[in-house]
Parts: sequence; structure tokens; C-alpha cells
Amino acid sequence: MLEQERPGLQGEAFVESLIRDLETSQLDAREKELFRFVDKVNHQSPHITAADMAPLHAVGYDDEAIYYAITVCALFNFYNRWIDASGVHALSDEAHRMGGKRSAGMGYVRK
Repeated sequence: MLEQERPGLQGEAFVESLIRDLETSQLDAREKELFRFVDKVNHQSPHITAADMAPLHAVGYDDEAIYYAITVCALFNFYNRWIDASGVHALSDEAHRMGGKRSAGMGYVRK
């Protein structure tokens, strides 16, 4: 979806640039604000307050969008800990690539 919306933003190089440095990535200011918040959900969730929502509201995210961002972050944390602790084998790099391509083309919602 991202490639169709903004040509040039695709593939592993884009993802790697985002992981390496959010601030210099090609995401727009609105998206970077959301990722900064998700980083706080990941690393400092007990300290999140209503004040943390203000920058998101300022760039146009409503409470429902923030709720979904928190939920997606929490679910991935759950899955990763479950996989780590239960001994389930992680997907191969190739399986991750295939899943990423499928999600990029179809989104997360299966119809």
C-alpha cells in the first residue's frame, strides 16, 4: 500500500532506514510522531500519560487511531514474548520477506 501511496517508499532499504534512524527516514512528520509514541509504548508504557497523546492529536490522530496503535504494539510484544518463551521457532528471513510483501500488497485485514 505504501508504494502505491508514495512511490519510492518500498522494500527492505526503506524498512532498514526506518529501523536505523526514524528521524532521517522518509516517513512524514505525522508518521514519525506516531512511531515516537509507539516507541514509548514499547519502552516506557507505565509512564504514558494524557500529555503523550497531545502531539498525536496535534497531527490529526484521533483516540481510535491511538488505541489501535497501542493495540498493535501490545499484540506484537505478546507474540514475541510467547515465541521466545515457548520455544516456537522464529520465521526465517525469507518467510518474513514473503509476509511483508503480502501485507504491503493486501494489508493486515484478510477478506
